[in-house]
Order: sequence, then structure tokens, then C-alpha cells
Amino acid sequence: MPPQEAEYGGVAPTARKHEPDAHGQAALLLAESILHALVERGVMTTSEAALAVRVAAEVKRDVAAAIGESKRRMEASLALLAAIEASFETDRRG
Repeated sequence: MPPQEAEYGGVAPTARKHEPDAHGQAALLLAESILHALVERGVMTTSEAALAVRVAAEVKRDVAAAIGESKRRMEASLALLAAIEASFETDRRG
């Protein structure tokens, strides 16, 4: 396995024309991990975690409108939040 693939767990990163924001990716992963940890430890329910994500989506819509963010960027953010919410809905059912 080439050294670069070994460094990334067997998957070599590929160059992209427009890479996502590293700070945003890290923040989103951290926030989602914290929510899942709180649920796993019984601090909050999966329904409460899903609600927190829905509230974040509402705030995102409001902020996007206030700052004139592009519809494309807003929809991309909302899609990420919807996927996180869906993960809690799946946990709740399953």
C-alpha cells in the first residue's frame, strides 16, 4: 500500500477542485459526535437530539436569509443537517 494510502486508513485522498471547509467539517463532526455521546450516555433522548438538529436547521434558514447566502449553499448545509437528524431517527427506531 502506498504511504499516502496507509496514512488515511487505506483510502488515498483525491484532489478536488472545490474542497469543503476544513474548519466547518471538523466542527460538524465534533457537534454530531457530542450529540451521539450525550444520547449514548442517557443525557438526552434521540428525540431531543433530533429536535436540536431541527432547530439548527431553522436557525440556518434564518441566518442564510439574513446574510443573503446563496440558495445552493443553504441547501447543502440543510442536507447535511437532515442527514444528521435522520441518523437520530434511525437510532430511535432501531
